[in-house]
Amino acid sequence: MNRFVIIGSILTLSAAFAACDTAAPPPAVSLDVAKAEAARSANVASERREGAKEIAREQQDVAVQSRDVAEATAHRNYEVALAKAEGDYKVAKETCEALAVSAQTNCQDKAALVFESDKARAELLKPQV
Repeated sequence: MNRFVIIGSILTLSAAFAACDTAAPPPAVSLDVAKAEAARSANVASERREGAKEIAREQQDVAVQSRDVAEATAHRNYEVALAKAEGDYKVAKETCEALAVSAQTNCQDKAALVFESDKARAELLKPQV
């Protein structure tokens, strides 16, 4: 009895291995290939859409950051120009004190005019909010 079971098992395994070696029928292969291609196309399209959305979000973030940097730069340039104008004015006033009393008034008036001019140029750099 064991011999029949062993021989039967060997024949069954041989038939199973032989079946693995046979090619699938062409219509079935064509259908499987078509399904795989459709799934691939759907996955690629989905990933492209997600990628485009992500890129758009990142570009929007970059645009906001660029605007923030531009505003900060403009504000700093304004602050620097204003500080320079104020510093130049103080130096000019101190320089005027070294002059004779009659020339001091004229020198201080000129320094005030230059200061107002420099301040007006600094205001042009001020960011518009």
